[in-house]
Amino acid sequence: MADIALSELAATIDSYRSFVVETLPALIRFESTQGQEREVQAHVKDLFEQAGWPGEYRAIPDSIFEDEEYSHGDFEQPYEGRCNLVATREGTGGGRSAILQTHADVIPAGEWEQAFEPVIEGNRIIGRGATDCKGQIVTMLCALKALDDLGVKLAGDVECQVVIEEEVGGNGALALIRQGCAADGVIVLEGTDLQIHPANRGAIWFRATTYGKSLHMGRRHEGVNAIEKMMEATRLMLQYEERLIAASQGQPMFAKYANPVQLCLGTIQAGGWPSMVAGECVLQGGVGFLPNTRMADIKRDLWDAVMQTDDEWLREHFKLEFPKLHNDAYQIPADHPLPVTLHGACRELGLPSEVFGWNVSCDARLYKCLADLPTVVFGPSDIRQAHAAGESIGIDEVLTGAKALALGIAQWCGTA
Repeated sequence: MADIALSELAATIDSYRSFVVETLPALIRFESTQGQEREVQAHVKDLFEQAGWPGEYRAIPDSIFEDEEYSHGDFEQPYEGRCNLVATREGTGGGRSAILQTHADVIPAGEWEQAFEPVIEGNRIIGRGATDCKGQIVTMLCALKALDDLGVKLAGDVECQVVIEEEVGGNGALALIRQGCAADGVIVLEGTDLQIHPANRGAIWFRATTYGKSLHMGRRHEGVNAIEKMMEATRLMLQYEERLIAASQGQPMFAKYANPVQLCLGTIQAGGWPSMVAGECVLQGGVGFLPNTRMADIKRDLWDAVMQTDDEWLREHFKLEFPKLHNDAYQIPADHPLPVTLHGACRELGLPSEVFGWNVSCDARLYKCLADLPTVVFGPSDIRQAHAAGESIGIDEVLTGAKALALGIAQWCGTA
């Protein structure tokens, strides 16, 4: 395998600063929330074609709604015209292949009025998607552009995937996997601060409902208040969280985290009038869990936790559902050649990267759990930037991430 001079690689990618400054703000300006991804995908397709890697749209069939792994949500829309994008850099043959994957969809602006009006302040580019994950698209482009500019011929193929609907559970990635994508290794680009994560925490959303007996407040004590019943249910759920945390201790890839798993109480709605006893209460939340626990265990254990109550009414008037996000946990061995290779590339560049599990869930688990492909998560910037007001990424972070990715890909795929 031909060696790549680190100094030449660094100098080449450092020369792309103006490319980053032009390209990333242009991507941020697309308000590519769920259902609004067409324009940004067309723009990304143009970027790949300008780099010499013709991209192709991969349609998502509406039949995916029936897939048992589909993540249902509140705003489901037909997929006509809403596609994934795939671009392939063919190798010379004989090397290991790779999928580089990230996503173009973003969460809504929320209260951040200027979310889609990018600003450059010093070394940072500010805007929705800067880290999650439009900055990762630019990192991918810079890495492969550098290999081309340096005349590096990869032995293995590299398939670049830019998907939609990651933010609502990974339906874009699911479609590509069901269509048969395959490679010797998958690198999912997310903001990991250039740490290498061969394992991810899982996450499942739940919807709990308690039912009461609604009466006028003047007859409150003759009724049954669904809010009060939910208070008892949440007390038992939080006791379950303590047991879940205890069971997560001692998992080597997640030893860095004091609380690598959690139960989150997210939203609650009840009643219809202040002077009426609430007849129904709906709580929605999520449970994070590690690869030592299966999703079926979470569903059963959360139900069992509430059923431990001494309140007979609650036991008979409680419903628990899991209709939306259901991301399983996954892991591959820390000493698998894929994380070892990427870690070695980072070390050669003098980066303080480590290999450990990520207490976040993303598309990566689909490639491992459904297609049995070795998968890691890696990318510039910190995940704490994601979904935040004022989300940003450093220009130098993008360039450094591109250096590590380019070197890692060259060492993984081999060079002619």
